[in-house]
Amino acid sequence: MCVGAGSGNEETDTRTKHERKDEWIPGRTLRRVGSERRRAGEALTEEMADKAMPWKLTALLLFLAGVVSVCRARARTDLLNVCMDAKHHKVEPGPEDELHDQCVPWKKNACCSARVSHELHRDKSSLYNFSWEHCGRMEPACKRHFIQNNCLYECSPNLGPWFQEVNQKWRKERFLNVPLCKEDCLVWWEDCRTSYTCKSSWHKGWNWSSGSNQCPTGTTCDTFESFFPTPAALCEGIWNHDYKFTNYSRGSGRCIQMWFDAAEGNPNEEVSEARAHVSDST
Repeated sequence: MCVGAGSGNEETDTRTKHERKDEWIPGRTLRRVGSERRRAGEALTEEMADKAMPWKLTALLLFLAGVVSVCRARARTDLLNVCMDAKHHKVEPGPEDELHDQCVPWKKNACCSARVSHELHRDKSSLYNFSWEHCGRMEPACKRHFIQNNCLYECSPNLGPWFQEVNQKWRKERFLNVPLCKEDCLVWWEDCRTSYTCKSSWHKGWNWSSGSNQCPTGTTCDTFESFFPTPAALCEGIWNHDYKFTNYSRGSGRCIQMWFDAAEGNPNEEVSEARAHVSDST
C-alpha cells in the first residue's frame, strides 16, 4: 500500500502560507534574514544615490561648461594663422624661403609652396588654366595687381576670420568681404582702367571649351573702366565679393594690405586678430 498525501498516517497541515513562512527552520531563516538585509542595503543605496544626484548634475554641468569654453577658444584660434581648404593651399602655414618675386612678403609664414608661387606669376598658369589676357595683352602695371591678388589668395595665413564654407570641386572654403585697404584698391583700378576685359565678374561664366577661359558668346571686349566704373566696382565685383572696399588706409590696423614690406612685419596679422576677437564676441 502506498503512503501518500491524504493518507491516514499523516496529519493535515491547515496553517496558512504566511503562518508556515514564520516557522523557525534554520536554512530558511538565514535566507530570510539575508534577503531582508539586501533589501535594507538597496534602500540605503537608493537614498544615497538620491542625495548624490544634485552633486552629479552639478559636476556634469561644470564639465559641459568647460567643454563649451574649450570649443569656443579652439574655434577662435582656428581663425588665426590658418590656410584655406582649397586645391593648392598647404594644410598648415610655415616658412617658405624660396617663394618667388611678388609672393616673397609671405616667405616667413606662407600657405603656398615655392612651386605655386612661381606658377602664380605666369600669364596662364597650370594651377587653374586661367588667362588674364583673354582680351589681348594686359598692361604690365595692371598685371602686377592680379599677381599680387593671387599671392594674397594662395599664400596668406591671415584671412581665416573671413572664411566661408563652399561646395566646389576645387575648394571647400573661400574668403568673403575681406576689407581691402583703400590705397590697394585705388591703385589697382587706376593701373587697370585702360586694359581690356569682357566680363564684370571673373568668378564664373567663362567659356572653357578650349581648356582655358575665353569670353562667353555674345560678349565684347572693352576697357576695365567700362566694366568697373569705380574702384569699389573693381575690387568688390571682379572676384564676386572676395574683397570689400573701405576708406581705411594702410597701417590703420583696420584693413588687409595686399602690398606690404615684409621687413617691417606682416600688418595683416593684427587685422586678422582684431577681426577674430570681434567674431568671437558676437
